[in-house]
Amino acid sequence: MLLDVKELRVFYGKAEALRGISLEMNEGEIVTLIGANGAGKTTSLNAISGLVKVTSGQIWFGEKRIDGARPHQIAQLKIGLVPEGRRVFGPLTVLENLEMGAFLARDRSEVARRTRKMYEYFPRLEQRKDQLAGSLSGGEQQMMAIARSLMGQPRLMLMDEPSMGLAPLVVREVGRMIKVINQSGVSILLVEQNARMALGLASRGYVLEVGVITTQGKAKDLLTDGQVKKAYLGG
Repeated sequence: MLLDVKELRVFYGKAEALRGISLEMNEGEIVTLIGANGAGKTTSLNAISGLVKVTSGQIWFGEKRIDGARPHQIAQLKIGLVPEGRRVFGPLTVLENLEMGAFLARDRSEVARRTRKMYEYFPRLEQRKDQLAGSLSGGEQQMMAIARSLMGQPRLMLMDEPSMGLAPLVVREVGRMIKVINQSGVSILLVEQNARMALGLASRGYVLEVGVITTQGKAKDLLTDGQVKKAYLGG
């Protein structure tokens, strides 16, 4: 098993954001976590990546327990995060943003090799490599955020709302790239409000409601589940 989250609880002050959730994923999977705003989806990813403190429960990555580890220690284990809202370094160029994603690599030739690979995935980024990241379109910024995470060569990529705020055509392109990245050997835990897109990409899914996982199963089954359709698929 690649990732095993057991009875995870997270508080923000006195407010309980996660109420003992458990989820797991195997190497090579795309697993999605869907739910409404405020359900705890982003908190789940931030807990796994070490950005928020876990109150109780356990997080295992392979045979290593990582709850309580610092974010840079978790990044060293090859867990990458594509954050909600992209969080690009606006005053830096596209190339500089990509290089930031490879901050753990000491060999400059290796960084250059990874950069060339990102340009193969996202040719538009090569065209924009000297452009300031803050001047890119929303779709281009999302591509760059994904590429920046890939520069760390993750085994597991945590993706938080990659379709948010994007035009339908760009959403389809992001979905295509998620498949390509997964086929290259990267496991993906995908958080999305666009439940139809997410379940179309994933092999399995979890439904999160106010900090509790209420439903789980194969993605194809969740797509036809009556309650899931009514709450998240528009009918």
